[in-house]
Parts: sequence; structure tokens; C-alpha cells
Amino acid sequence: MSDSTKTRREFLQQSLLAGAGITLSAMGMPASSYARIMGANDRVNVGLVGFSDRARQALLPSFFNNNKELNFDLVAVSDIWNRRREEGKAFLENKTGHSVQACVNNDELYKIKGLDAVFIASADFQHAYHTIEAVQNKCDVYSEKPFAETMEDARNALKAVKASGRIMQVGTQRRSGPSYHAAANFIQQGKFGPITMVEMTWNVNQPGRWRRPDLVKSIRESDTDWKRFLAGRPQDSWDPRKYLEFRLFWPYSSGIFGQWMTHQIDTVHWFSGLKHPRTAVANGGIYMWKDGRKNADTLTAVFEYGPENDPGSGFQVMYSSRFHNSAGGTKEIYYSNGGTIDMSTNKISSTGGLTEKEAQEMGMHANLLTGQTLSDAEAAATSANTGGDPLTNAHVRNWMTCVRERKQPNAPIEAAYSHSIALIMGNAAYRTGMKATFDEATQEVMVGGKVFTL
Repeated sequence: MSDSTKTRREFLQQSLLAGAGITLSAMGMPASSYARIMGANDRVNVGLVGFSDRARQALLPSFFNNNKELNFDLVAVSDIWNRRREEGKAFLENKTGHSVQACVNNDELYKIKGLDAVFIASADFQHAYHTIEAVQNKCDVYSEKPFAETMEDARNALKAVKASGRIMQVGTQRRSGPSYHAAANFIQQGKFGPITMVEMTWNVNQPGRWRRPDLVKSIRESDTDWKRFLAGRPQDSWDPRKYLEFRLFWPYSSGIFGQWMTHQIDTVHWFSGLKHPRTAVANGGIYMWKDGRKNADTLTAVFEYGPENDPGSGFQVMYSSRFHNSAGGTKEIYYSNGGTIDMSTNKISSTGGLTEKEAQEMGMHANLLTGQTLSDAEAAATSANTGGDPLTNAHVRNWMTCVRERKQPNAPIEAAYSHSIALIMGNAAYRTGMKATFDEATQEVMVGGKVFTL
């Protein structure tokens, strides 16, 4: 290779990095090593576990927005349902332009030579189980949330990921949003003052949310592998609704807690630096959609957060959600003595905070806030089909970049573990009617002096 050709290639490579927001120094590598990372011989081969709606509508579009630039390829799909397996193969072959292997299960998937990473877009309760499979087969992982619905699953997956050294990102995509990074920095730099309260809502009026009636009518047990689907859950007889509408049925999903609350409660852990709630209480029920579901269509939970070594300080998080009236929409509002951070509008303001005069009269210090915008980024998408929205795209790209760099992504296994604790505490409080706590020594969620289990 001539010097001029070599120089031109290095220039093009560095331009690609700059466009991706990556620098060689940030990667901790000399320019001479960059060609090796982006070379054809170092293509990252990815498999998909579960050709679900979330995979098809959001994860795969985000992947294909970035895969050519970052030299990733999707080579296989694993799905135990023959219909989804065939649909996934056809979809991916159309997108990639080459043959894609369709695997009847993950045992077959992990026999593929040169498989480097996987997307996990399976049922809620399977995410931790499938993550363990992946890292034990030396694959990096992007797993949809919720990460785990039981503490046993959460602990086992945390241990497996940490022992493996693999790169793992959980799909709480707010962690890759500019506005959320701006809010985290503002709070962590002490500019906001101590958090005193957080209000979160997620309200919709969607009778069909999480329902799949046409598919339920068409699927037969012989079309899939029901025993493998259970993935460690108690033995149960075949039920197409539990298979396809799992979000409506415990213990296959905690419903609202796992599907929606995990996104928002994750920001509490990130912004505050706290790993989990101290306590949780919850109430709710099936008040509108009496269609055989077992998970609530209306829920309110209240969590207390604070440092373990200072029980006299802390703050409250109030979370509420309903399926049958969308008034109030989705919001995430952080309060301090000086004002508010409203993540739905990307605004910091003095609303509700003390004025300078009031603080002086009380002889106290207050973080006096002025109106400012966190960023020009759009608020988080909350529809049933978000598509390849900017946050999901940024989150998938962050994982892909970190797979290349061998660095921790924005939402690593520790973030997944923390949101799992919070959702399990909320679920435990709702299902028992008692206050839930967390035992640091045993890493168990406790209610009424007993470990909360299935």
C-alpha cells in the first residue's frame, strides 16, 4: 500500500469515528490499531433471540441504522415458535441481503461458529435466563428490559455476567438520551440540591395493549416448545394466552412494574446514585379490562429511597399507571427545595421552589434555580410501537460501540440488577398487600418477614 493510500484510508477511518462520536484517544488505542478494529476480518456477528414485536419494530431498525458503519452483521435468529422463526429469517435476509440461519432453539444458536453477540428480545421472565446462556457461550448481550422478575434470576444473571467479562447492555434506553445525561450531571454536581420527591406516571387508554387475540386463535402447542418457553418457571399446562400475552399474567410478567416502571425508576437510581428503594407499598387492581388477565390495569406504588447509613434522610418516589384513561400522559418530575426538573418537557425551572427572599428569611441555603432547557432532544417515546426512536437508536449504537471498545455501556448489568430489585419490591408489595423491604445481606426482597418468591 502506498503512503498516500494509507494516509487516505486512515483519514476516512478517523472521519467515521468522529461521525460516531468516538475518538481514538477515548478508545485508548493508537491510530495504527484502528484498521484492525474496523477491518472485514473483525466483523461482529450477531444473533437474535426472539423475533418479537420489539425486535422487529425498534431493535432491528436501530441495529441496521448503524451496522454497516460499525461493521456488524446479523447472521441468525432463534425462536421456538415456527411462525416467528420463519418470519424472522425472511425479514433478516431481506435486510442483510444474505442467508440467515434460523435456529429452533438457543442450543442450536450457540453452535454457530464465530457468533460474537446476541440481542435478547424474548418474554419478560426469560431475559435473565437467556442472558446467562449467552455469556456462558462467550457472547456479548443486548437484553430488553425488564431484566429479571425474581431475585434468584437477578442474582444468577449478575454473577454470570460479572464472571464472564462480556459486554452487557439492558434496554433502558433513557440512559443514552442527551436530556437524561444533562439532568444526571446537573443533579450529581449539586446544582439541583437534594432530591425530595419524584412523581412518575404512565397513563394510556388502549384496550388492546399487550393483547394478541388473532395470534392466540391461530397458534397450536405443536407449533412451539412450551417446556422450553417456561425457562425455569413452575410447570404449567399449555396456554396460548400465557405464551403470547405473557405481560398480562404473573409469574410470566409483573405487568406494569416490569414493562413501564423499569424505564422511569432506572433514572432514579442513575440520578441519585442509590441502588434500590428502602421500602415499597402498592395498591391497584383490574378495574376496567376484565378479560381474564391477572396483572393489574391500574397501579399506584410509593417507594422510599435514601442512603443505608443515614435513615433520617431520603426522598419519596410516587409511581402511578392506568390503562383506561390517558389523562396526564407520561411524566417524570424531580423536585427539590429549589424547583423542578421535568423530563417530559426537558426543562429545569424554579417552579415550586423557595425564592431567594424566602430562603434568607428562613436563614437557610436553597439551590435557587433558573429556567433552562436540558437539551433539544425529543422526550422519550412511550407508544406501543416506538420504532427506531432516537433514544433506542442511541442505546443500541452505544452497545455496539462498547462491544468494539470492550468498555462498559450506558446501562450495564448493575443498572439491570437495580431496576430488577425495584420492580420486584413493587410487585411484592402489590401482590401481598404488605410493605416490601430489601435485605442487603441476603439480597432478597422481603415482605412480612419472609422472602418474596413465585
